[in-house]
Amino acid sequence: MQFTTFTAAQVEEHRTSRSVWVTLRGKVYDVTEFIADHPGGADSILQHGGSDIEEIMGDEDTHAHSKAAYKMLEDYYIGTLVDSEEKDKDAGDEPTTAALGYGKKSNDFIDPTRPMLAQVWNAKFTKDFYVEQVHLPRQVKGSAPLFGPWYLEMFSLTPWWVIPLVYIPITLYNIYYGVTELGASLATVPAFFAVGILVWTFVEYSLHRFLFHIDEFLPDHQIAFTLHFLLHGIHHFLPMDKMRLVMPPALGLVLSIPVYKSIIALFPIGTGNVVAGGAYCGFMLYDLIHYHLHHARPYTAYLREMKTYHLDHHYKNAHLGFGITNKLWDYAFNTELK
Repeated sequence: MQFTTFTAAQVEEHRTSRSVWVTLRGKVYDVTEFIADHPGGADSILQHGGSDIEEIMGDEDTHAHSKAAYKMLEDYYIGTLVDSEEKDKDAGDEPTTAALGYGKKSNDFIDPTRPMLAQVWNAKFTKDFYVEQVHLPRQVKGSAPLFGPWYLEMFSLTPWWVIPLVYIPITLYNIYYGVTELGASLATVPAFFAVGILVWTFVEYSLHRFLFHIDEFLPDHQIAFTLHFLLHGIHHFLPMDKMRLVMPPALGLVLSIPVYKSIIALFPIGTGNVVAGGAYCGFMLYDLIHYHLHHARPYTAYLREMKTYHLDHHYKNAHLGFGITNKLWDYAFNTELK
């Protein structure tokens, strides 16, 4: 790609969602494609569009950035400012905080340009090294290879629109079966459906905190690291991978079995199916909202707040902020990310 030079006036012209440029240490970056993915939301980028961002990126009190953020910028480099003095600083001089309170990224960890699962399986990582490195986010274009062969790779990639195709029929069937076959009262469907969604919010929090983030109790063994990487580690390693963000339906359905059976056992016959329908609907909404928080530009204040909240979990502190669609259970169990 051929790069060019720009004047400050030219850069200032690009400050809208259609085209937004920024400068940093004499370099010019076109970050238009990154607006929806920005952890702090689109507005914070647009607010500083057409200007230099060194001060705001280095301000740890109001807008702390990890070193990952500086490295991600390089993908959007388009040229230099005219008459600018290049500040030839190495990464150690950058006014940044290490992501998530961990150390620096190591080149001895997973190479996202090669099949990743085999690397985790064959490597001799220590537990401390694996847990540290997998929570330091990387950025790659497209989807990094997980297995290698295309006929295996296709099973690891799930577009977001598959989720409603799978879970809307499951939701409707459970309600239909509970009412028509098992005698649940139609009048009580809305209330117990809402109970099911509430149940899901607790499951969402519990799975995220006690299964996906089982770091403290993770066995110090490559098999455990491989399972962890498949289940959730890959999402923290590559949080902006669009095709590995929603949960593959096969995995989601397997994980749902104990939840489904528990609901059926705890609630009256028929009513349990309605509650289960609400829980499946809650899971579907969770998956879609999760995708939206990572890759869309939220148009409501609530979703903008949750986008910042969840992406802070990825880029600032993976040990707090386990709620994705809401903060209810983070408040209840004192794990709110502030």
